[in-house]
Formats: sequence, structure tokens, C-alpha cells
Amino acid sequence: MTELFAVITISLLAVVSPGPDFALVTRNSLARSRATGVSTALGIGSGVLVHVGYTLLGLGWLLHRWPWLLDALKLAGALYLVYLGVRMLRSAAAPLAAGHGGHSGQGGACWSGGQAFRTGLLTNVLNPKTSVFIVSLFTQVVGATTPVAIQLGYGLFIALAHVAWFSLVAILFGSPAMRQAMHASAAWIDRVFGVVLVGFGVMLAATNVVAS
Repeated sequence: MTELFAVITISLLAVVSPGPDFALVTRNSLARSRATGVSTALGIGSGVLVHVGYTLLGLGWLLHRWPWLLDALKLAGALYLVYLGVRMLRSAAAPLAAGHGGHSGQGGACWSGGQAFRTGLLTNVLNPKTSVFIVSLFTQVVGATTPVAIQLGYGLFIALAHVAWFSLVAILFGSPAMRQAMHASAAWIDRVFGVVLVGFGVMLAATNVVAS
């Protein structure tokens, strides 16, 4: 029971902490639609399952045994966040598509449901914060004698918690009233969150350089 309480508490605190996932869902919900935000949330939850999967398969210890693997993950994640941020900034530079509240050119086509899902998936998979969280949780909090079925249940709970939280974020920020209020500022939404994601990427890369 103590282990279960610890897993639930730590997981919920980790889920609601701000980061690239939150920025991405908020931006997609405001600038695109509630459905796009929920698709992004589903992708994030699927990314969590990837981290849980390789951790339960015993591959997570590699990140501890060979730190350069984590460094490589950090660098890949940093580059991907900068890439996403630059795309948002480029989208903000495009003129608004008439009657759709989105951007023409790259911006309008880049954030369909399937592409939003893949973006959420890759953002989470390449997020070293999530990797370290999952590996640390299963190696330091979850006991070695805990049955695999229960560990799978923990992993499913963590993934569903991510989906539930970020879907709630998408529902709130993607509401018609919120989007209508922000419609005139659509380009600025992309600018702000583009800068935020680039900032996350730069900080992640800088931290990786300092640590090495």
C-alpha cells in the first residue's frame, strides 16, 4: 500500500509539473482546436508507455550504466524542441487562413490529428525528464519483488494520468470561448510557445554541456 501511494503521489506531481508537454498541448489547443490538443495528449501518453516498456524490459539500467546514452537522449530532445519551436515561429510569420483561426502554408497542415499525435509522442519519448522519472520510479520506488503485472499496472496508470491531465488542459484551453478570445492573437500564440520550446531546447542542451 505504501508503494502504491508513493507511485500515485509522485506520478501526479510529475504529470502536473510544467514542461514541453504542457507547452505543446496548450499551444495546439489554443491555436488549432480542442481535438488537436487531445490528440497531442494521447501521443504524450503513448510516449510514456514507451519509457515504461523499455524500463520493464530491463533496458533502463543502461541509462545509469552508460551516462552517454542519457546525454544523447538529452541532445536529441533538445534539437527536437528547437525544431518544433522554429516551426511554430515560422507558422506565426504566415498569414491567417480566412475563417479557420489557423495559419496557412505550413501551419494549417502541420497539426492534423495524426500529426499532433506523432508530435506529442516524439516530444515525450525524447524528453529526458520523463525518461529519468520513469527509470528512477521503477528502480528506486517500486520494489524488485513487485509482480510484473502490478508494475504494468503502475505504468498504465502513469500513462493514463498523463492523458487525463493533458486532455483536461486541451479541453480548457481549446474551449470555443477561449479560442474565440485568443483568435486575434493566434500568431502571437505561435510566437510565444515557439520561443518557449526553443528556450526549453536551449536550456536542455546547455545543461547537457555543463554536466559533461
